[in-house]
Amino acid sequence: MKNYTITVNGTAYDVTVEEKGGTATQSTPAPAPKKAAPVASAAAGSVKIEAGAAGKVFKIEAPVGTKVTKGQAVVTLEVMKMETPVVAPQDGTVASIDVTEGQQIEAGTLLATLN
Repeated sequence: MKNYTITVNGTAYDVTVEEKGGTATQSTPAPAPKKAAPVASAAAGSVKIEAGAAGKVFKIEAPVGTKVTKGQAVVTLEVMKMETPVVAPQDGTVASIDVTEGQQIEAGTLLATLN
C-alpha cells in the first residue's frame, strides 16, 4: 500500500492506494487542451456577478439584454453534482455573460455583469 496526499481546489485529502495482483503500469495522461476564457464585452456592466464556488457552468439562464430582478437566476452552476443558481444581486439588465455552458470555473470567476 502507498499513502498519498492529494490537494483539490485547496483542500488536502490523505488517500491510501492498494495494488492488487498483476503488474502495475504507470502512464501519464496528456493534459487536456485549455479553452480560452471568454473576454468580457466592451459593454460590460458595473455590477459584477461572480461564482461563489468552483464547478461547471450548467446553464445560462438570462442572456445579454435580459431584464432581471433581484434574486432571479442569471447562471446555473453544477457544484458537487448539484445545480446551484447564481442570482442577480439587484434589479438590472444583463450587460455581459463572461462564461460559456460547460466551462469549468473557479470560485471568484466573473460570470456576468449587470447595468
